[in-house]
Amino acid sequence: MARACARHILVKTRAEAEKLKQRLAEGEDFGKLAKKYSTCSSKKSGGDLGEFSPGQMVKAFDNVVFRKKVLTVHGPVKTQFGFHLIETIYRS
Repeated sequence: MARACARHILVKTRAEAEKLKQRLAEGEDFGKLAKKYSTCSSKKSGGDLGEFSPGQMVKAFDNVVFRKKVLTVHGPVKTQFGFHLIETIYRS
């Protein structure tokens, strides 16, 4: 079965996610921004969600993690939790 490791930043608005994505593009540290701005409890670990399989996360999240380019920040991705910026660390 496929496995992946990802980290994310979860915020309430698309505008906030876009601003953070711009800061990441300018070279700011993903983990530091996650710790400061993410509303998910994973912020304590810099947004790291650890390793998981397809189906463990909501569909929109899985679609990014298991289909899009690795080590690239994708988003904003809207789910019932808010807007995510997602980076897949590895996928097997």
